[in-house]
Amino acid sequence: MTANRVLLPRLIDYDVNMGARIRIRSRPSSKWVWIALIWLSIGMFDASDTVFSMRAEGHHHAWLSLFVTLLLSWLPWGLASPLILQLGRRHPPELKSVFAWLPHLGACAATGLVFAAWSAGLEELLNPWLQTPAPDSFLPLMLAKFLNRAVSFLILYVSIVAIGYVLDSRERLALQETETARVNELLTRAQLDALRRQIEPHFLFNTLNGIAALVREERNDAAVEMIAELSDLLRHVVECSARHEVALGEEIEFLQKYLDIQKLRFAERLRLSVDVPNELLAAQVPSLLLQPIVENSIKHGIAKRAQGGRIRIAAFRSDRILTLNVYNDGPKLTPENGTLQVGTGIFNIQTRLRSLYGNAFSLTMRNKDPSGVEVSISLPFREN
Repeated sequence: MTANRVLLPRLIDYDVNMGARIRIRSRPSSKWVWIALIWLSIGMFDASDTVFSMRAEGHHHAWLSLFVTLLLSWLPWGLASPLILQLGRRHPPELKSVFAWLPHLGACAATGLVFAAWSAGLEELLNPWLQTPAPDSFLPLMLAKFLNRAVSFLILYVSIVAIGYVLDSRERLALQETETARVNELLTRAQLDALRRQIEPHFLFNTLNGIAALVREERNDAAVEMIAELSDLLRHVVECSARHEVALGEEIEFLQKYLDIQKLRFAERLRLSVDVPNELLAAQVPSLLLQPIVENSIKHGIAKRAQGGRIRIAAFRSDRILTLNVYNDGPKLTPENGTLQVGTGIFNIQTRLRSLYGNAFSLTMRNKDPSGVEVSISLPFREN
């Protein structure tokens, strides 16, 4: 069977059926720009500090040539930095292993020699110190520069490797956090889909039972009409299956279609009133949120009374909280008959709300005086 694959842009490939297969692909990096800016800053600081301090002390040199020489002398380290960072990733230095340091010691020595040769060549060419006679020959000058600054080269190399390690650690941590967040999002969506799959067959089976009851009562016209209404209802469910949140107005419209089906069974025994301000109709709520609550109200409230009853749906907003109330005037819940226990429908609603909103929601069931039961749901108010 071909696996269903969800492609997460740039960072993660996730195979739903076969599990998570994480492939991290780094984005185009601007490290070259940052390396150039850092080394340019170091060169500018070194050249400016040397030139201005020596002039203040009364020395006489070729100041422009000296500034250019000191500035350009850092070029080998700037060019070598990406290679040093790459070497640090491939061969992470370990305190317990001497051999792990050998590639880095070689790279440090090579970079130091190039730096010394480059600096010696610039001094031979520009003679910024105005030495008379001219500076020593190239090879002795290069070796002198290398030996005099060997310790500085080692410190500089270790600093580059350490900075690269810190930056890579932060990048890996950020990628792992992104990976975890996206995988959690996929798992949450899978959980929500599973819960929806439990809700949809539940009301479907109940509706089919209602159709069967109409047939047994020889109310064939009502049964046919109920089947047609069920077809429209299922079409709506399929169209909305990809969305876990819908507008409150759309949810109430869906609920009205469901109640139209139930009215074919209960006729005038079922009465509905909706008290939802127009400004709240655009509020986002979980799809199929109200239907299982109303279904419980019919099953445990209206259906048990010969005279039927009334279901009232109300909504109001308080600051950033949207509250939905579903009330039926049927019998109260009692511990003796076990109806105060949370059933599958309410449990699924709680689980879906927790997946969507974390702890930023509340769901309560309470008896009302003189009779009836009210289910109240509060969740964050947001519009699409």
